[in-house]
Amino acid sequence: MFESVSLNDVDHLPRWRRPVVLLILMSIAMPVAFATWSALLNNFVIEVADFTGKEIGLLHSVREIPGFLAVGVIALIMFIREQVLGLIALLLLGAATAVTAWYPSLGGILTITMLSSIGFHYYETVNQSLQLQWIDKGRAPQVLGWLVAAGSAASLVAYSILVLTWGPLGLTYNIVYMIAGGFTVLVTLFCIVAFPQFETPHPQVKKFILRRRYWLYYLLQFMAGARRQIFVVFAAFMMVELFGFEVHEVTGLFLLNFVANMVFAPLMGKAVGKWGERRALAFEYVGLIGVFLAYGGIYYFGWGVVLAAALYVIDHLFFALAFALKTYFQKIADPGDIAPTAAVAFTINHIAAVGLPTVLGILWVASPAAVFLLAAGMASVSLMLALMIPRHPEPGHETVFSRGRHVARA
Repeated sequence: MFESVSLNDVDHLPRWRRPVVLLILMSIAMPVAFATWSALLNNFVIEVADFTGKEIGLLHSVREIPGFLAVGVIALIMFIREQVLGLIALLLLGAATAVTAWYPSLGGILTITMLSSIGFHYYETVNQSLQLQWIDKGRAPQVLGWLVAAGSAASLVAYSILVLTWGPLGLTYNIVYMIAGGFTVLVTLFCIVAFPQFETPHPQVKKFILRRRYWLYYLLQFMAGARRQIFVVFAAFMMVELFGFEVHEVTGLFLLNFVANMVFAPLMGKAVGKWGERRALAFEYVGLIGVFLAYGGIYYFGWGVVLAAALYVIDHLFFALAFALKTYFQKIADPGDIAPTAAVAFTINHIAAVGLPTVLGILWVASPAAVFLLAAGMASVSLMLALMIPRHPEPGHETVFSRGRHVARA
């Protein structure tokens, strides 16, 4: 960590100490903690803290506050290298996950959730920035697909162990959270010790920037954040509340998600590289519209658990295409804008996420189907925005309306 190496000189390093390997290790460490927390959360809060839709909405609103404040990364990277900040945030996520079950009250759960969320959101902000700085544009869709697959593989192993051992070994929430969080902490400590500091050839702008020519990217991020909350908060909650899924059943559903991502994420990377971001995102949003309408039908028409489980896996698979939004920005951005814009975009992504879960938690009590119909409307807006992306985006050609304009480099 104390050694500095320019990205132009990484070919002289052993393969296991190169930037892509570090990104892979971080992509493995993060989801083991976060996905385990997510898989157990609904059962944990319902069984231990007697949560209803209102409390789960409040919990997720609190969880999204650090995402809304992700713009603070810009201030921190004035004093801390991005790579160091990302690893510190990952350590916080792992440590907070490990002690989640120690505080089974509403106040305790909210506090630990806030700490783990700070780690998660600040890590994700920095990680997205490092990915776009360290990965060549030509290989970005393919490599990002590999990173998604690596994270899914790690989570698959962790979840397989959980499904196979939860009942026979009499595991508790505390044991599982401690193991998952501890794994993330250990991998992160290895990354701190084993890898040098990678220096990019393009110094990052270390101030708040909001460029007019990125307006479509900002809007797509806003809609993605609002739409994602309905899936993250209420899709899994539905499986527990409506169909009575137990821990091993929810975890089994997550396992199917990770297997699907392992198989399809690299293929999606190839598809984005071949067909472009506009088609990839349009395909995602059309699929999500259908999925959310079908979710609403489950409540309105009483469709069964098999359809609900299938929709959950399909839903998760469509969200894996979100890395097309990253590569779109990589193509239109000035190299020095990546870090500050990643922070700004993460904040924009979480504007709706802070208040929306609480409001929708109240709506959920009255009509769960209405929540999913609202999500279908959001996906429709995202589809219209995605169609504004040009076939070959670049600086000066960020949208279909800006063809031929000259852009002054930052």
